[in-house]
Amino acid sequence: MSKLVIVESPTKAKTITKFLGKEYTILSSFGHIRDLPKKSTAVDVEHGFTPTYEVPPDKKAKVTALKQAAKGVDEVYLATDEDREGEAIAWHIAEVLKLNVATAKRITFHEITKAAIVNAVEHPRTIDMNMVNAQQTRRILDRLVGYELSPLLWKKVQRGLSAGRVQSVAVRLVVERELERNAFKSDEYWTIEATFEKGGAVLEAKLNSIDGKKLEKLDIKNEADAQKIVDNVTGVSFVVDKIELKDASRKPPIPLTTSSLQQDAYNRLGMSAKQTMTLAQKLYETGKITYMRTDSQNLAEQFTGATQEYLKSTFGAEFATGAVKYATKSKGAQEAHEAIRPTDVTASPESLQASLESGEWKLYDLIWRRTVASQMPSAKIRRTAVDLLGNKHIFRVNGSTVVFPGFMKVWQASEDKLLPTMAQGDVIGEAKEIKPEQHFTEPAARYSDATLIKALEEYGIGRPSTYAPTLTTIIDRGYVLRDDNKKLFPSDIAIIVTDLLKTHFPNIVGYDFTADMEGKLDEVAEGKQDWQKILGEFYGPFHAQIVEKTGDLTRADVMKERSLGVDPKDGLEIIVRTGRFGPYVQRGIVSDENPKPPRASLTKDQLMDTITLDQALKLLLLPRLVGKHTNGEDIIANLGRFGPYLKCGAVNITLPPEDHPAEVTLERAIQICTEGVAKKAAAMKPLAELGTDPTSKGEIVIRSGRFGDYITDGKTNVTVPKKMTWQDVTSEMAIEMLTKKRASPKKAWGKRKKKGEDSEE
Repeated sequence: MSKLVIVESPTKAKTITKFLGKEYTILSSFGHIRDLPKKSTAVDVEHGFTPTYEVPPDKKAKVTALKQAAKGVDEVYLATDEDREGEAIAWHIAEVLKLNVATAKRITFHEITKAAIVNAVEHPRTIDMNMVNAQQTRRILDRLVGYELSPLLWKKVQRGLSAGRVQSVAVRLVVERELERNAFKSDEYWTIEATFEKGGAVLEAKLNSIDGKKLEKLDIKNEADAQKIVDNVTGVSFVVDKIELKDASRKPPIPLTTSSLQQDAYNRLGMSAKQTMTLAQKLYETGKITYMRTDSQNLAEQFTGATQEYLKSTFGAEFATGAVKYATKSKGAQEAHEAIRPTDVTASPESLQASLESGEWKLYDLIWRRTVASQMPSAKIRRTAVDLLGNKHIFRVNGSTVVFPGFMKVWQASEDKLLPTMAQGDVIGEAKEIKPEQHFTEPAARYSDATLIKALEEYGIGRPSTYAPTLTTIIDRGYVLRDDNKKLFPSDIAIIVTDLLKTHFPNIVGYDFTADMEGKLDEVAEGKQDWQKILGEFYGPFHAQIVEKTGDLTRADVMKERSLGVDPKDGLEIIVRTGRFGPYVQRGIVSDENPKPPRASLTKDQLMDTITLDQALKLLLLPRLVGKHTNGEDIIANLGRFGPYLKCGAVNITLPPEDHPAEVTLERAIQICTEGVAKKAAAMKPLAELGTDPTSKGEIVIRSGRFGDYITDGKTNVTVPKKMTWQDVTSEMAIEMLTKKRASPKKAWGKRKKKGEDSEE
């Protein structure tokens, strides 16, 4: 009996071919073979939201080949992926091949191994139309939103714009985070660290309390306060006041879901969500890992049992303390019933390194380690805190020892921070060095791929198959950009569009509304909701809003523009409006003659609704040439994204709050530049110069950086070891450390610091 098995990808087909007999022919559909046509809405909203599908031109040859193959066999098995998207592809194939949808053989598996494939073929089921309808509902929703909302954006904002149901909410998250950052007011604070010695060991301590009062983060407010404290403890002999020992445990990580895989791959490997899913797809299709679109944290008993045997034979019985079960917490956990894991626990990363490409191996290594770690016992840590007392000031020294590594044996490296033996009352003596350090409170960080995915998951927006496509879409369409650190920030147009949608279409970008819709789609997949009813309840009010706003809204309403009057010098209109970095004023409108009108940001104490024409004209004087410094360099006053500043030659110096860039005098500007440049130069001066590196020929220096003192030759950086101070480092030691660092492999485990259901129009 001849049999045809249809899967999505040729790689998957090639792998399955190894497991089935000669009577089986395995062919690939290369993904979807039908879709809504691009040139029309293709949804009949008057008759039950009936969609019209077509076979795209680039798929017609593939469809013809599949039809031909299906004619010559006795049975056809639809073996597309087990999620909603895969179910929909199976249904489309059945329709196009004119199979009986009610009886067509549907097989699914969450790992591509011989046992899983053979079991699936022996136990086929029928196509689950509830899952198909859930996917179809999402597709129709996104088509209706895209095709009705995008034209309004073209008319009111800018041609070529598009809006999508889930993508717009993701953009809103990025926009609101940026606006929060721009509104943030930073506070200055200081910390004080000291270095002591005990029995030849270096103790690094941080000021913890004064006169019995524990220091809070912002207690030391300025340099004068910090220096007063330094003066009070300089030359003072310190003694051990108290020693605290505390045993703690660190729990293993939970098994990987799609979301946590994308987050871990970004944080540990620097991979984007799209790159992660592409590599995971390859690992799945070649039988290395289970299905990669899942929100389940469950692991099969057979696998956890095999893992315990592996742990016992590899690491010893103390690391195999029994299988660990995890309960899935994700909203609407669906289709795939296992977490992402290796198909064979004995296939260690080292055993596969030669057979996998670099990116695939790194991702497999992460998946294998985290999965195995999830089945290991907690790590036991002993923490030590030693308080050193002098002149009513307590400096705290912290240390830790790993008593039992547990899961850390495979998941994360840990360095013991050992302390010398000390007892209460021991005399430590004077501090060898006391370092006051200035800090400023910082706003919430911009989203990364990982943190945005986490936010979407926490809000219940999107599902495993939609996270990566959503990120790709908002970046490809120019709504979201990446900074130098790969963090996400909004474009000008994203802020304008988000404001429009929040004001006039709140449901489209509403967190609760979007999450509620995801819940309804889950209920459709479970057969608890009628898909056409859901579409009807959404579309009626939405379409009415589109009709109303298309007639009522003006471009000025959308762009938040306000005319302040005209410039008496040239008669050009002065406008205040909003953009990516907040509100700004503009002289004239964009035209062929004036393609880039002069603009200037409002200061933090100015508001769009209250700024006057005179204030705007002052801002538009910027950048303003104040005059020449005594050294001959130009001094230019300006207002930047982070506030007013002076450009003193090639150096930018922040203007103090009491000085305005449009009014600061030359005399005052020279004073600010002189003091500011000197301060920056002092900060740039190396702590030590140690000669020339014989390999790189670069000058070896020791500098003070964000994470402590470090040695560099301009190309390679090495942190000064914790048991040393920078004064201890000799030229020979520096050369040796740099040479060793160059020779060491790059760490993959240091924490750095296609298919989508949500195909939005």
